[in-house]
Amino acid sequence: MKRAFLNVVYIVLILIVAGAVVLWYRNHNKKASAVTFTTATVKKGNLTATIGATGTVEPEEVIDVGAQVAGRIIAFGKDKNGKSIDYGSEVEADMILAQIDDAIYKVDAAQAAAQLQLANAQVATAQANLEQYKARLDQAQRDWERAKKIGSSDALAVSAYDAYKTAYDVAKANVAVGEAAIHQAEAAVAQAKASESRAQMNLGYCVIKSPVNGVIIDRRVNIGQTVVASLNAPSLFLIAKDLKRMQVWIAVNEADIGSIKSGQTVTFTVDAYPGEVFKGTVGKVRLNATMTQNVVTYTVEVVTDNSSGKLLPYLTANAQFEVDHRENVLTVPNAALRWAPQPQMISPDAKTKTAGSGQRPSGAGGRGGAAKDRGTDASTASKGTIWVQEGNYVKSVRVRTGISDGSMTEIVGGDLTEGAELVVSETIPARQNGGANSSSASAAGAGTTNPFAPQMPSRRR
Repeated sequence: MKRAFLNVVYIVLILIVAGAVVLWYRNHNKKASAVTFTTATVKKGNLTATIGATGTVEPEEVIDVGAQVAGRIIAFGKDKNGKSIDYGSEVEADMILAQIDDAIYKVDAAQAAAQLQLANAQVATAQANLEQYKARLDQAQRDWERAKKIGSSDALAVSAYDAYKTAYDVAKANVAVGEAAIHQAEAAVAQAKASESRAQMNLGYCVIKSPVNGVIIDRRVNIGQTVVASLNAPSLFLIAKDLKRMQVWIAVNEADIGSIKSGQTVTFTVDAYPGEVFKGTVGKVRLNATMTQNVVTYTVEVVTDNSSGKLLPYLTANAQFEVDHRENVLTVPNAALRWAPQPQMISPDAKTKTAGSGQRPSGAGGRGGAAKDRGTDASTASKGTIWVQEGNYVKSVRVRTGISDGSMTEIVGGDLTEGAELVVSETIPARQNGGANSSSASAAGAGTTNPFAPQMPSRRR
């Protein structure tokens, strides 16, 4: 009897312990399966919608100095500091940059000068010959006048009469020949002068001078190098006229070029000065578009001040064109517009009002300004859906979105007030049996997931 009583007691204790274990397991499993939501606060602030693009810092005006004659570089000039011309040298207009061997050109100049002297001598000879021809014409004319008075008679033979007339005509023709010889000699003088001038110019071209005040940003020759000037002048130096004013040549996609206007504000950064933002304005849009792999881009010239001298030629610039600006408007994180809950997370009271909430909301991308890197004008505001926490569940709030700066989006309409808490992500703890991940990102907010890492099977639909 006593043994039976003890057995009953043992059985009751075992049942009590088993019930306690089951109760503990259920409570623990219920807590483990609870969803933790991450929220963000709706705030008022300023938004600037921008278009991002990359470009290159360029000098505002660059002069390519070439050689007009062929020859060997024998020396470089001196810069403002008395140092030999090199990269970064400051030069002034008419300052000597380089010297080309001029031996051949000196010979050509001397030969042209001798040809000019010869031509001048030929002019003098022609003039002297003309004077002789005139004297002979005068003598022949007097003889002919006397012959005409005597006439053809016994005193003057017919042959003598004809000889005087012929001598007169020949003398007159010789005068014309002498005058033509003078003109020919004078033309030869003009030609010789042109040849001499050309030879002197070529001799002068052996000295390469700077056409402007500026800075040498590229030296493309060395002493001893031979330059050959044929159809194209060889480039020797590249001079930036003024490095205090620079340009940024930015390639803008054809889809964004319609938002770029002259005078538009632009900010940009360069890798040489991390964290420092430079400002500029749009100068003009070049119309000669380029196509690379079926992508059409236009070059936009952005003018910026470089009084500090920090910006160096050919730095890569990461630019942001200011398209639109809003002040003191309601703003929400883009993640709130991208996030979409699982069906079991939606409040039972709100399920009938949010049919299809398991799908990606319309504000999560496409025409919704929240998912774009550049802004959307408020006149073309898009509808979107955001979610607020209601106990252990969430409920939807329909809004109208405006411009976006890539991380925050303007709210231009909807039942949303400043200070509201919006759900941007959720965390689902792992179950005790290890059948699920300990953390789960939303379907629309998968930007934090590594696409190359092995993925566990999803518990979603």
